Amino acid sequence: MATNKETGKKIYIQSEDCPIRNVVAQIGDKWSILIIFCLVDGPDRFNSLKSRIEGISQRMLTQTLRELERDGFVERTVYPQVPVKVEYELTELGKGLAKSVWGLVSWANDHHDEIRAARHNYDQNV
Repeated sequence: MATNKETGKKIYIQSEDCPIRNVVAQIGDKWSILIIFCLVDGPDRFNSLKSRIEGISQRMLTQTLRELERDGFVERTVYPQVPVKVEYELTELGKGLAKSVWGLVSWANDHHDEIRAARHNYDQNV
């Protein structure tokens, strides 16, 4: 993120150095926050997560968990037993993210009816 010297307004550059494009856009996808909030309750297994997030495919859950693990938000633990047991849990970084995003999630819950009404009104007038 940079600032325009003339206007003082922020410029969002296409770069790995831009925290919005690099971090916020990644967790702002369709599934990441839902997975993170499922894991707020504690470690969970793949099939349990899949059953708690309606509409997510096995492929998308796998891909999103890998991305969250890569970014350091989720830790994957494999237990050497038969059958193999795998659990996912939030790291400290992931817990911090969940706390930070909770305000947005609460706001969305509180204003959901207003937003749906605004969408309906807009769609009626277009």
